[in-house]
Amino acid sequence: MNTRTVFRIFKQARWKHSSLKLYDGARVAVIGGGPAGSLFSYFILALSRRAGLDLQVDIYETRDFETPGPPGCNMCGGVLYESLVQSLAVEGINLPATVVQRGIDYNMLHIGIGSVKIQTPRQEKRIATTFREVGPRGMVYLKGRRLDNYLMQSALAMGARRIFGQVDQVRWLTDPKSPEVESRLIQVKTSGGEFHGYDLLAVASGVNTAVLRLFCDLDFGFQPPQTSKLLVREYYLGQEVVSKYLGSIIHAFLLDIAGLDYGAVIPKGDYVTICLLSSHGNLEPGAMETFVDNPAVKRILPADFSMARQACNCSPGINLAGSTHPFNNRIVFVGDCCVSRLYKDGIGSAYRTAKIAACTVVFQGISADFMKHYLPFLRRMEKDNLIRKMLFKSARQIQNRHFIERAVLKMVSREQQGKANAEKGMSMLIRDMLTGGAPYIEALMLSMHPLFWTRFLWNILLAIVFRPGSKYDPNLAVHTLTSDETESHS
Repeated sequence: MNTRTVFRIFKQARWKHSSLKLYDGARVAVIGGGPAGSLFSYFILALSRRAGLDLQVDIYETRDFETPGPPGCNMCGGVLYESLVQSLAVEGINLPATVVQRGIDYNMLHIGIGSVKIQTPRQEKRIATTFREVGPRGMVYLKGRRLDNYLMQSALAMGARRIFGQVDQVRWLTDPKSPEVESRLIQVKTSGGEFHGYDLLAVASGVNTAVLRLFCDLDFGFQPPQTSKLLVREYYLGQEVVSKYLGSIIHAFLLDIAGLDYGAVIPKGDYVTICLLSSHGNLEPGAMETFVDNPAVKRILPADFSMARQACNCSPGINLAGSTHPFNNRIVFVGDCCVSRLYKDGIGSAYRTAKIAACTVVFQGISADFMKHYLPFLRRMEKDNLIRKMLFKSARQIQNRHFIERAVLKMVSREQQGKANAEKGMSMLIRDMLTGGAPYIEALMLSMHPLFWTRFLWNILLAIVFRPGSKYDPNLAVHTLTSDETESHS
């Protein structure tokens, strides 16, 4: 977030003296019907009723969330945190069982020399997997609505209106009765349609769209987020095979593969999703084949696994750094086209940005109020993302340093066996890094605790002194999950 640019533009526009607010009968446009757009629409309608306002909300969305494959795809790995499910329930959005594909028992960490289970004490911070859309290409057995469609229907039930169409033009409309810049309305036009004027425009289009370029030409300094490509593939294995080999476990990989930061294998009903991520730039096309051929990955997949079983694939952009100036008079950006938690919890970020933006709009205003009530939240998220980058950079330093890898596995193994405090140990640190289940500042503070470093350095010393395979080898106690154990957890 370029804070200096934000302050300069606010000063030039004289927003400190602005008092723009929505009124009874005001019109609101939302570009994008994914989680961020649907949740913003839901919240602004729910909150406006509490404030005694009757708003008209139009959601512009081109995708058909009831069609499998690309027409309804939102290009996402699809992980939900139990805390988010509970928060949505408090808001009146109760996700049915058909939305959640599989509850996750725990994570499995795989590094070059071994694997270890990571389960939090008392089973808190649980997560589940979901299809954002109906499912991969070719899926014909539909078991109810999926996440994006369910959230969209919740917004429509609240009173929003859906408009099918691709927005191709956005422009200001000056009120002839007032010379003030703040009085300008915003107009939206779809391909082949006419311009429609709105009092407020919320942009929730995500980063995988050309819509964001429309706002670069307006006069408030918006620039899209910095992004990188994520490789995602869905494979059909059948529920029996998925349960036998993968169980209800998310498998996370920190492997020494050029350019790869992180890989994950995620079970979803009859399918398995493989995601590869790099912050160094876009991964090469052969990266997926290199990953699947790695011995650590082969150990968890069926012996007859074939990449020809691919049902769907995509290479969506993901947010690496927030957009510049994501709000203006009558315009606000929400979701990952604004800012998102780095690498993880994109749906949770959509929920938080949508709710805070909606609260600001209804109870504060639609001009300088974004500066006071919305910007601080965005800046906190950006700072937290910087910590995540630092933690991942540190994690990459252990690759190819087998003595450190053995020390890490030993620490996690002892914690999982109850021989050490997992809440203040390596288990919680790695889990929060891999899942984004807590603010990254908490992971940083944990990694700086004296007790953590005492235990870590002691295990490094053991790994250096004792060779692999010796009686005191720290890696001897490391537990690697077998296929039989995986099946018992399914």
